[in-house]
Amino acid sequence: MSGNSAYVPGLEGIIGAQTAISMVDGANGRLVYQGYVIADLAQEMSFEEVAFLLWEGRLPTRAELGALSAELASSRQLTQAATVALEALPADTDPMDVLRSVVSVQGVEHRLARPSRPLAIHATASFPTILATFHRKRMGLEPVKPRRDLGHAANYLYMMNGEESSPEIVRALNTYLVLLADHGMNASTFTARVIASTESDLTSCLVGAIGALKGPAHGGAPSAVIEQLEEIGAAPDAEAWMRAARNRKVKFMGFGHRIYRVYDPRAKILKEMCERMNPQFFALASKVEEIALTILHEEHPERPQSTNVEFYSAGVLQAIGLPKEFFSPTFAASRVAGWSAHVLEQAAHNRIIRPQSEYIGPEPRKPVPLAERG
Repeated sequence: MSGNSAYVPGLEGIIGAQTAISMVDGANGRLVYQGYVIADLAQEMSFEEVAFLLWEGRLPTRAELGALSAELASSRQLTQAATVALEALPADTDPMDVLRSVVSVQGVEHRLARPSRPLAIHATASFPTILATFHRKRMGLEPVKPRRDLGHAANYLYMMNGEESSPEIVRALNTYLVLLADHGMNASTFTARVIASTESDLTSCLVGAIGALKGPAHGGAPSAVIEQLEEIGAAPDAEAWMRAARNRKVKFMGFGHRIYRVYDPRAKILKEMCERMNPQFFALASKVEEIALTILHEEHPERPQSTNVEFYSAGVLQAIGLPKEFFSPTFAASRVAGWSAHVLEQAAHNRIIRPQSEYIGPEPRKPVPLAERG
């Protein structure tokens, strides 16, 4: 330990960057992108508009949005090397591993190019193509080429399913992408900024961020929510199952957040969507939510616990028709806009991120010769 610094597990409360991109107001349950409250963006804005906002700090004009949409649409194809790499992966590969691997190959040609908005656009455009192409492969189906006349969310679903989705489904996915596009200094964003601080390339930053998001404590919870609800089975069985699970120290998936001390504002929006789009899921999930919050409060009345974004996003993504294995990768297809925005911000005002560590090992000592160690 040096000076007045002290070790803080998980760096909780430590300010690691100054950013204009997003603010997570945990005390008041607010998420703000570049000065705009998420509820005002989620219902009206396209993902393309929000990506522009995160990258540029302002909402686009009609002409700017048209230009960005066209550039995204023209950047969806995979490189030959990325296509070969994807084809070489076994069909049972975890889609997050597919995304991590193919993003790496897709960005090989950029080498140590300085992060830029065109590179951010190209990366953002390619994520859905990677995921949809692999989904088709694992289903034994031919890949579907992207269409330039479809928006970002609509094209993703078209490449996944081989047909256009209904406007309601497209709007739901678009809203999900907007809600998850950025979220302050989360683990994957911090990872991306640390890599950017070494003056590495954008692809390396994104690959590191995907690796962080893969962890179940960060981006893997929506599919785990589905699995837990499947184990519970039905609303009348929920309380007995959940109390028995807590006796076994089983974690309730989709509850609690490091920052939010009140209801996650994204979860409120997704809950309303879930009730409308997936009533069967909602009937069980809302009962599980009620019981989970009661039990968590009984266990720790001093510790605020609330539903987080993963809980009802599981029901929305299920209603959209995505396989649960693609929940976390679709999260990444949204968050790539935020990751790349943070990389651009870090590169513009860079100082290498290098915190101290506190040594707790033994005092310096002399090594014992091998012959004397027995």
